[in-house]
Formats: sequence, C-alpha cells, structure tokens
Amino acid sequence: MTLQGFLKYGLVVVAFAGILAGCGSSDDDDMAPVAMQKNISEVAREQGFTALLAASSKAGIATTLADPNAQLTVFAPTDRAFGDLATRLGFASATAMVEALPASALQNILNYHVLTSRKASGDLAAGGATQQTAYTYAGAPSRLNFDFGSGVKITDAALTSATVTTPNVGASNGVIHVVDKVLVPPGVLNIVQMAQANPVFSSLVNAVVASNLQGTLAGAGPFTVFAPTDAAFAAAPQGLTAAQLRTVLTYHVVAGQVLSTQLPFGAPVATVAGQNIVISAGTPPTIRDSTAVPARITAVDVRASNGVIHVVDKVLIPSL
Repeated sequence: MTLQGFLKYGLVVVAFAGILAGCGSSDDDDMAPVAMQKNISEVAREQGFTALLAASSKAGIATTLADPNAQLTVFAPTDRAFGDLATRLGFASATAMVEALPASALQNILNYHVLTSRKASGDLAAGGATQQTAYTYAGAPSRLNFDFGSGVKITDAALTSATVTTPNVGASNGVIHVVDKVLVPPGVLNIVQMAQANPVFSSLVNAVVASNLQGTLAGAGPFTVFAPTDAAFAAAPQGLTAAQLRTVLTYHVVAGQVLSTQLPFGAPVATVAGQNIVISAGTPPTIRDSTAVPARITAVDVRASNGVIHVVDKVLIPSL
C-alpha cells in the first residue's frame, strides 16, 4: 500500500499506564472509544499536530491515511519534535523546514513513520525488535528498531532514538503512537544533514562548517565519511591551524561509497586529504592513522542520499 493520505486521521491522547504490561486488558481495549469514530487526520487536527499535518499536505500523502479501508500504525511526532529537527538542520522553524524540503523528501520521512498494518504496543513487542515501514529504500521496506526495556524507544537511521510518549491512540483506520522526535530515514538527507540530525556529531559539524566543507559534503558525491563523535573530538589535539583542520577533516573522507561489507581490510585506502589509512578486521574493525593509537569503528552504514557514514571513536590524525 502506498501512503497517500498521511494525516487525515487524528490524535487523541490516552493514558500510558498499563499499555505494555497489559493490566488485564487487551490492546484493543486500550483504544480510546471517541477516537475510533475519527480518522487519523481528524484526531491530529483536533490535538494540534500542526507541523505533521503541514508536512503531509505538502507531501501529498493525505488520502491513504484517510482511507476508511486502511489499517495503519502511525508514529506521530509532536510539533516540538519537528521544531527540534528544524533547529538541528539550520532552519528557523518547523514551518520553514517543511517549506524548504522537497515534497519527495517529506513523503519519504513521513512514510518512515508508518507501518502498513495496525500494531498496538503489545503487537509491536510481540513482533520482535524491528518493524518494516511504508518507506522503501534500496529495494526493500526500511525498518525501525525498537527497545522495550524502559518505555518504548525507536532508533532511526541517524542512530538517534525517539520515545513513545503516548501509545495506543485509537482511530477508525488504525492506531497512533505519539513520539517526541522526528524519525530520520536512510537515504533521504545528505551526509551533512545526517550528521546534523545526531547531536553526537555536533563537534564534527562545527568543524566542517569552520573549514567551509559543508558544501562539498552536501554535494553529489558519493562519499564515505568516518565520523568522529564529540567524545573523540574532545580527546583530539587542539590548536590546529585552519589548514591543518581542513587536512584532518578530509583525512576522514574517502571518494565513493564504501559500505561495511566492502571495507578493504589490510590495504591502504586513499583519502581526500591525499594520505592513506589502513582498516583492519576485528570486532570492532579499527583504522590506523599516522599515530600509534587506532580508531575503532563503532557503528556502520549510516546511509545518506550522497554516501555513507561510519562512526569512529577517535579523530584520525594525518601527517601534518
């Protein structure tokens, strides 16, 4: 089923207590009766999900979510969630972000928040740690990863987590779970935006902007970026000149897209800085730079529209 009507249904807030534990009632019993008379868009409008409705309108995906024959699961970000993402991406507001992003990007982002079958919280837990979304990437439905350990948390393609703040909001054509973050899908945002979407890369983003590399890394590419975390930057040498910082940053970039399954272990890998790194197999794999301390690759295959990011726990140091 394509998603052509994302928010003609609505959002009614229901109590969170007892949803996952199931205090003697079924998931269906947890649905708010009043919501069952209204579709997802109608409830969203009543509850003030302005950004979500605006995004769905521009994306042109309103009719499917209003389809009385549909049974969908919608993870619905609040207006604050949209505002938080807008700020991280450098927009003045959620409204400005929705106006600036192409309709196709908004459609992909919203589809990533939707399962094409009705899943109450108990069904999600019973179904395992992942669920397929309506967004298709690389020829297959993309997946959301769930953690039911402390509340319900959902990890997206940017390696950030949303929390379900209000689960099991019933509607006539499915169920809504309110989340406190916009989920970022794979392959929609460029490398710079994917880094901006995750607070752990704040130092990297600041350094890229300071070196005027954001235009290049947001370009067509493709690129492979070994992205150091904020903790890695905190432990890195300080007081670099502008030229040295630019060399350090481009030392983390490889021309072309190299997925984790394609990493050339043991062979010199040319970087955009003109110097080589060497990647060694292991758990986790490591990268050898000009120093005696290797960097560990702690996460792989963060897919952007113009390449891929692999996360490292150390700033790679070239010969300066």
